[in-house]
Amino acid sequence: MRGWHYREWHYIAPRRRKQGLRARILHAETRSRLWDKHPAQKTVGVVEWFRVGEYERVERVLADLKALGVQDLRTSVSWADWCTREGQEWYAWLFPRLAAEVNLLPCFLYTPPSLGVVSKPSSPPREPKAYADFLDLMITRFGASFDHIELWNQPSNLFYWDWRLDPEWWIFSEMVGGAAYWAHQRGKRTVLAGMCPTDPHWLGVMCERGVMQYIDVVGVHGFPGTWGCNWEGWSAVLAKVWAVLDIHKVKPQVWVTETGFSTWRHDERGQVQAFVEAIAAPAVRVYWYSAHDLHPDLPHQDGFHVDERHYHFGLTHADGTPKLLFRLAASAGLESVQDATWLGSSTARRRDRSRPVLITGGAGFIGTNLADRLLSSGRSVTVFDNLSRPGVDQNLRWLRERHGDRLHIEVADIRDHYALRRAVRSARQVYHFAAQVAVTTSLTDPVLDFEVNACGTLHLLEALRSLRTPPPLVFTSTNKVYGDLGDIRLGKNDSRYEPEDLLVRRYGINEDRPLDFHSPYGCSKGTADQYVMDYARTFPIPMVVFRMSCIYGPHQFGTEDQGWVAHFLIRAVEEQPITLYGDGRQVRDLLFVDDLIEALLLAQAHLPKLSGQAFNIGGGPAQAISLLELIELIAELHGESPTAQFADWRPGDQRYYVSDTRKFRAATGWAPQVSVRHGLKLLYQWLLEARGLSAVCPEVGKMAS
Repeated sequence: MRGWHYREWHYIAPRRRKQGLRARILHAETRSRLWDKHPAQKTVGVVEWFRVGEYERVERVLADLKALGVQDLRTSVSWADWCTREGQEWYAWLFPRLAAEVNLLPCFLYTPPSLGVVSKPSSPPREPKAYADFLDLMITRFGASFDHIELWNQPSNLFYWDWRLDPEWWIFSEMVGGAAYWAHQRGKRTVLAGMCPTDPHWLGVMCERGVMQYIDVVGVHGFPGTWGCNWEGWSAVLAKVWAVLDIHKVKPQVWVTETGFSTWRHDERGQVQAFVEAIAAPAVRVYWYSAHDLHPDLPHQDGFHVDERHYHFGLTHADGTPKLLFRLAASAGLESVQDATWLGSSTARRRDRSRPVLITGGAGFIGTNLADRLLSSGRSVTVFDNLSRPGVDQNLRWLRERHGDRLHIEVADIRDHYALRRAVRSARQVYHFAAQVAVTTSLTDPVLDFEVNACGTLHLLEALRSLRTPPPLVFTSTNKVYGDLGDIRLGKNDSRYEPEDLLVRRYGINEDRPLDFHSPYGCSKGTADQYVMDYARTFPIPMVVFRMSCIYGPHQFGTEDQGWVAHFLIRAVEEQPITLYGDGRQVRDLLFVDDLIEALLLAQAHLPKLSGQAFNIGGGPAQAISLLELIELIAELHGESPTAQFADWRPGDQRYYVSDTRKFRAATGWAPQVSVRHGLKLLYQWLLEARGLSAVCPEVGKMAS
């Protein structure tokens, strides 16, 4: 390194302290310059560590950052990896690739084992100057890719810096001080390794030894809600840092270089709340950890699944599925997330003393319609939902705007049995809709499917069983518990299949049909179905099961796998093709959601008489329709026929399913009232209004019911 004198940075003797640290901290917490020093406009970035060779994951992360509007990325650069051939090839690709898309903050760490005091990446180097030599090389090769460099990471963490080999921090001080000096000579700004937890004494030592002469930014880490007890809040934490800097009369900026929240307990609202608090911190920059969950097949530094918290910090799950924070930010920008802090609480303190109706999965399509009906009748409702399906946050906002403080919101996961226990304590009735609802998801991730549908239901039943007087429950199961019904002999015409058995053709499938699951989804829902029925028979808990056919109506955000009637209409409105699996002649009975709500309310009204029984619920033979016939009706509504394309039958697909609802009709007097034609018109009008569109076909308003 030409012209560099390593010892040009020098030790500074500590000045006489005229004011104690505690007094400085109190002063920093209250003085008005808190935000004069750190203005409200700030940079919000993301932290993501990459392993050598993760080319595809880099592209996925960059795509996600673009979707979020994030332009700043903090990532690690391993000195140890650089000393390998693969590492040099990797970083030669990584630096320019990242710099082309984002503002890069590289964090340089990990000692090559051959250069360490002992042979491991967390060891201090035998020669502290070697770190500055490495940074000099990085600046020469890749300096155009970054303006700031971060000097190591979490030196108090044994995984990054084994301070037992450097107990008084002399090696670290010399290494970082010299590296900071040389980085300045090369035109780069420096960030001192983030402290975790914040340690004012350690920072004071760095100041006293002259390390801060060439430090432009002090990094701070914190993970409230995941690690660390007695969290004081970001303002208090940063005030301690400023107090130390003031004592030593140095004026670097202070950044939150890493913070995050692990959703290992499925608490996605907690992640949103932690993010909102972090970006409100009085710091110029905040970097959120991390973009993606750690893949479950990979080890963390702690070891392979030694601490599950490490695996769940991402904005998305390891398979790329967005979490709530990602969805909120992607829909309207990071700033909009601050407006979502109402999630998880009612709009005001409860004024009524009445026990609410608990609806698990209450922000979904059926839950929203039921909640609206109950709230409109003057009842209070608790919606328990993890908001995992796209669009359901819109349903929740709509309910909140309509009904105010009678709506209570608990954003939580059905797998969190502690949250369930809290929710059921005050409930007067329970409707259990929370579920993994897609057959295809059950095929790709059957463990998740089982944990949500079977284990989640069992958690709820146990929560109810723990109560002295448990509230009555209605559980919505599925016709998929009957399997593919391949033994029913069918004929077919140009548009549909028809059963050869005249009784089945006249009445549909009844509850005497044996269970035969035929898919992981059928297994998980069938397991829950049977648990509910047998708990009702074994314990004094009044419960009933609805084995439902195809429900449709407003507030349905349909997909190919769930809510296919709405999905067909959405595809028509968006002028996109519809995929029919099979030949399109398969028949289902459709039930408009208002008719289902009547059935649900009647079931509660007739408990415990109905307890321990299952009922097939659908539109029945009068509301049965094939996919091809539905497309014809959509053409009448929309003014043109949507394009249909065909694909192979899927595992477990039923060619014919129509509910025989006579058992429930006999018990309660219930019968569907809304025809398919009229119900389809109502759903179509709602979809248009939700998109700010008008009807394409003027005949929509004239269609008869």
